[in-house]
Amino acid sequence: MYSAEINRTQRACLLLLIDQSYSMSEPWAGTGMSKADQLALTVNKILGNAVLLCSKGDDRIFDYFEVGIIGYGMDVGPVLHGTDLGTPLIPIGEVARNPKRMDQLTQKISDGVGGFLEVQTNKPVWVDPRFNGQTPMVKAFGTAAEIIDSWCRQNPRSFPPIVINITDGVSSDGEPTDVAWQIRETATEDGNVLLFNVHVSGMPNPPAVMPNAPAGLPDAYAKMLFDISSELPPQMLEATAVAGYEVKPGARGFVYNAEAHMVVDFLDIGTRAVTPTGLKELTDGRES
Repeated sequence: MYSAEINRTQRACLLLLIDQSYSMSEPWAGTGMSKADQLALTVNKILGNAVLLCSKGDDRIFDYFEVGIIGYGMDVGPVLHGTDLGTPLIPIGEVARNPKRMDQLTQKISDGVGGFLEVQTNKPVWVDPRFNGQTPMVKAFGTAAEIIDSWCRQNPRSFPPIVINITDGVSSDGEPTDVAWQIRETATEDGNVLLFNVHVSGMPNPPAVMPNAPAGLPDAYAKMLFDISSELPPQMLEATAVAGYEVKPGARGFVYNAEAHMVVDFLDIGTRAVTPTGLKELTDGRES
């Protein structure tokens, strides 16, 4: 299980669900940015890294996986540039070739003699920050369930899809447990869909990073998100440990009250898992 070869003819799938409710306008502690701004920055960075993972060092981007992003707030639907309701997932090569725009950023680099130089770099943008409305998580999970079910039917021998939900709030349209289990029970021949959750809380509680039990989580809602999160397969568990996190057997793909860098690490591991050699580079350093 969770061992299917990932290649251009047997692609994998990564689907992100991102909370775009009004509460995402609140600050993300330690970043100097709103949750919406930081999340968009993080997602664009992860997509940029994913493009590099699927690059062969030139302009060729191999389509090892398909990716989609469902936003939920005032509206629920695809928000990744180049996708729509009819095509909620697109190959990573199309992502690379079709950013929404290129933002020019100024970076400081070493001049080699103890000083710094300012250089202009272009950063692709695929997702913009949004915050409006409530938190219709049940509808978002339902949308994801339809997308994933269709994908698994079309790709029965592939590594199962990874679905990562990132939210800061309580579902405003009901209890999402049933539809979350519907997602988790969807499967390819290689295993069930992996559903992970990132709970960005503004509460002054200690973070919990991929725990194997709900003990210590502060409320029933956090425990519900833990309960609906899948266990990490062995290779992802190993990669998480190599990334510097203390994890135990049975650890769930769940992060509570995460700092921004923890979300980046978490999404990075999830993204690498759907490329042929990404986790291998983390776990044993070998190159393909």
